[in-house]
Order: sequence, then structure tokens, then C-alpha cells
Amino acid sequence: MKNKSSNSKLVYSTNKNEMQPGESGKSNSKTLPENQQNLKVMLDKKQRRGKKVTLVVGFIGSDDTLKALGKKIKSLCGVGGTVKNGEILVQGDFRDRVLAILTEDGYKAKRAGG
Repeated sequence: MKNKSSNSKLVYSTNKNEMQPGESGKSNSKTLPENQQNLKVMLDKKQRRGKKVTLVVGFIGSDDTLKALGKKIKSLCGVGGTVKNGEILVQGDFRDRVLAILTEDGYKAKRAGG
């Protein structure tokens, strides 16, 4: 059996304790409760060829929770969008509807921007 070094090119391992170099072992799974979140709902059209999108920023928590919230908002608004870089993007100007959805779910959200 070969001696494992820190320069190992491990591709897959069934050993749960085996980690790649640089992995910390901790994930950002801590999510604040809904009533402690300070979400900002704003309209943005920068670098989008003049198209308007509604942005929800300021979410602190796991990516799975953010994706689930984004999916719920997009489905209730009936439009497309994406969740990336800790932000929820909803196509179109849906600030009021998104704000109503967030406050109904118990999030502390407010309008930001112009």
C-alpha cells in the first residue's frame, strides 16, 4: 500500500474522515431564525440590458434554505429567476409581492433603494 502524503491526488473516498487538503470540515449551516433576518428587497437593472429584476439580499444561512426560499418566491410570483451569491433574483418588478411573501413567512424585510 502506498504511503499517503499531503500531495495526494485523492478523487473519491468512502472514508468519511478522509478530506482533501484545504477543506475545513465546517460548512456555513448556521441559519438565523426568520424574525432575525434583515432582508432587503430592491429593484436592479444594472448590467442586465435594461431589464428589471427584484433582488433579495442579506440572507444569513445555509444555501439549501436560501434555494428553498427562492423557489417559493419564484413560484408564488409566477416568474423565473435564480439564487446565487447569497442573493435571490426574480425577473421583473415584484418588490411589493416579494415583500408581502417574506413578511407573511415571518422574515424581517424592508424595501431598499429608490
